Amino acid sequence: MMDIDALIDEVIAREGGYVHHPADRGGPTHWGITEAVARKQGYTGPVRDLPRTAAVAIYRDLYWTSPHFDRVAEHAPNIAAELFDTGVNMGPTTAVSFLQRALNALNREQKDYADIGVDGRIGDRSMTALRAFLKLRGDKGGVVLLKAMEALQGERYLRLAEQRPANEAFLYGWLANRIGSLDTGEAA
Repeated sequence: MMDIDALIDEVIAREGGYVHHPADRGGPTHWGITEAVARKQGYTGPVRDLPRTAAVAIYRDLYWTSPHFDRVAEHAPNIAAELFDTGVNMGPTTAVSFLQRALNALNREQKDYADIGVDGRIGDRSMTALRAFLKLRGDKGGVVLLKAMEALQGERYLRLAEQRPANEAFLYGWLANRIGSLDTGEAA
């Protein structure tokens, strides 16, 4: 089973402590949690003082359990890890839409399983498609699916930098630390 605590520790290590980069539209963050997200979760103090335990709870709830990445982890741990990491950086809805788009594009015109709606939510249809894909394609298929999701993620990063030049300050780090960083080459 996927160790969500280890994934959270990796994200917190990558995100670091308090940061308030002038080019970041998300504003100040601590442990990678934006002030806006902390406020929505009931934290009222200065974000620079956000306890690590509060950040861990936010990551577990908003970026693992609520979007049902734990369900994905039961069948494809590497895909779930990618969903979690992308969800932290771009939002869970965007992460799930990458999975759904990739599954639709890889179903050979619905010969292998039916297309699913790209609604950014993990539900029964998304899980059915994922299980069907993995049953048909096996371990290698999980790696290919992960590559497809990362390709969509990389394209979005490039588009963000092209549309807003201030995002170029982050592009190198996004590509270096987010694309392929979870791909161990092991079966998904």
